[in-house]
Amino acid sequence: MPVLDPNPTDGRKQLGRIALAFGAIVVLVAVIATVAASMG
Repeated sequence: MPVLDPNPTDGRKQLGRIALAFGAIVVLVAVIATVAASMG
């Protein structure tokens, strides 16, 4: 059995993509909040 399977479950890849998108949104919101706070 190979260690690296091409596609064991498509759900895991989709979950990772959702987590990545969520992380990007959180970072974006944090940057906007920081800029808004520094502007006053």
